[in-house]
Amino acid sequence: MATTIPAATATEARLHRLNTASARRLLDPDEVVAGTLGPGQILPDELLTVIDLGLDLGPEQRARLSREEVAAIVDYGLRFEAVLMAGFSLRIIDAPDLTDPRITYLLHEMGEETRHSRLFVRLIDQLAPTGRNPFLHGPPRLAIRVGIRFVIDLPALLFTLVLGGEEIPDLIQKLAGGHPDTDPFVRAVNHYHRQEEARHIAFARLVLAEVWATAGPVDRRAVRTIAPRVIHGMWDQLVHPGVYATVGLPRWATWWAVRHSPTRVALRRRATRPVLDALVEAGVLRPGRIPRGWRTLCGVDRHARPLPDPAGTAPVATSI
Repeated sequence: MATTIPAATATEARLHRLNTASARRLLDPDEVVAGTLGPGQILPDELLTVIDLGLDLGPEQRARLSREEVAAIVDYGLRFEAVLMAGFSLRIIDAPDLTDPRITYLLHEMGEETRHSRLFVRLIDQLAPTGRNPFLHGPPRLAIRVGIRFVIDLPALLFTLVLGGEEIPDLIQKLAGGHPDTDPFVRAVNHYHRQEEARHIAFARLVLAEVWATAGPVDRRAVRTIAPRVIHGMWDQLVHPGVYATVGLPRWATWWAVRHSPTRVALRRRATRPVLDALVEAGVLRPGRIPRGWRTLCGVDRHARPLPDPAGTAPVATSI
């Protein structure tokens, strides 16, 4: 006769495995990811954000664009990890029991994120980007800072956005890391980062159901209505408008065209559907009643079934 393991016991066992794995895998990027970037183009043409726009860019422009795009993505990733650690720190401050294995894992994850961030700083330094990010200045910067404070006070919203911030780069890194024309050092960075992010995703999925069970009405409404808009914005801001100005393209017009291009829309849907799947699995959202914002973000119907991707979507590498 089959024995059913209580949910609480199964959760504790999974937390123990995550903590054990993190304790055993202390990977210093300065040792594991040695070397430097090569010259010229570091991403293949088909992985550049402008793939659908039919632009006549020369070799030097494509090389510069590839380096600026990677720098923008890495810069955004470093800043997102800082927000993640701020949210985790607040949870530690508020924790009634600091011996809880969840707190132990948060400490492991924060340690891993600081190592990732050091590697990202090294990569940005080598890339030496010149594109000015308009979202880090003026009213957009103020709005982002206010939004961050709002997010980290709402646990269910925070862990939903953690999933968004982990799943999106995971797909991008999978595509870049699996392409033979990606710079070897970029491939090594992607491989290193994805090793530990897999555990981070597993932890966020594990905790999401728990924080949802105790979430208040504001937190629950934020997950249903605000989270998909924020994740959509996260995707759009990965490569900011200033990147395109570095190769002589109109920054806002190009950025807007990229946002709506078939390949980028298809990639956004593919990157964010795992977040929706986690929400459904955790009982946060129910098939048949998927909110409009999530349907738009992930390209699904109200039953969470994928819709056809936009016509003309360009092929992308999928090997790993």
